[in-house]
Amino acid sequence: MKLAVVFLALAMTGCATLEEIEHTPPTMSVISGKSPHAYADCLVGKLADSRKPPLIEALHDGLRVIIAQKFSSDPAAVVMIENRSSGSSIKVYERIANMPLRPMDVQKAATACISG
Repeated sequence: MKLAVVFLALAMTGCATLEEIEHTPPTMSVISGKSPHAYADCLVGKLADSRKPPLIEALHDGLRVIIAQKFSSDPAAVVMIENRSSGSSIKVYERIANMPLRPMDVQKAATACISG
């Protein structure tokens, strides 16, 4: 019964646009010593087993990585990677950030790629 409630809650959340996801508070905001491209390569590699390949867009000061949901091509998360003099500033925005039972693979991959 509890599982049915979770699926119903997820179904009711609907699709979120990139703009809606980016206007939510970030679920993670950190600084890494890696360049934006090195961090994005690490992130894509960590998510390769659980998600479709993300879309990477170049920005004037870094990269925007758009991560699809597990079972559709709708966006699930956006990772903004901005260039800094000594590495990168990373912000992760997730579609259902306030759901405690959301898939944590994006958060784990983003954390694993911070150092190294």
